[in-house]
Amino acid sequence: MERLVAVVDDDISVRESLQSLIRSVGMQVRVFASAEEFLNSAHPRKADCLVLDVRLPGMSGVELHRHLLARNREVPVIFITAHASDDRARSEASSDWTVAYLTKPFGEDELLDAVHAALKWKPGIKAN
Repeated sequence: MERLVAVVDDDISVRESLQSLIRSVGMQVRVFASAEEFLNSAHPRKADCLVLDVRLPGMSGVELHRHLLARNREVPVIFITAHASDDRARSEASSDWTVAYLTKPFGEDELLDAVHAALKWKPGIKAN
C-alpha cells in the first residue's frame, strides 16, 4: 500500500517543490496551505507522515501537531522552518513523534532521508 505524506506550508512554491520531489520518488503526497485546510480534509487520519511548516497563518504547525496528539492521532512529523534562530519553536515542536527539524533551505536528500525515517518511525526508537 502506498504511504501518504502530507505537506502543510503556506508558501505555494514550497508546496509545489515538495510535492514534485516526494512524487518523484514514487510516494503519494497531498499538500495544504494551512493547518485548518489539512484538518478539514479527509487526510488527517490517512497521513503516514506530516511535513509541517512551523509558522503558518492561523494555527501554527506546532499547534497542529499538538492538536493531533491530543486526539491520539500520532503521526511522525518533520518540521520545516525559515527561522533557524527560533529556539522556542524548536523546543515546542519536540515530541516522541518529531522525526526532524529542518531549516529552509534544506537539501532534497535531507528531506527525503527524513521522510524515509518518518515512515519507519516508532516513538522512542530512532529509525535506520
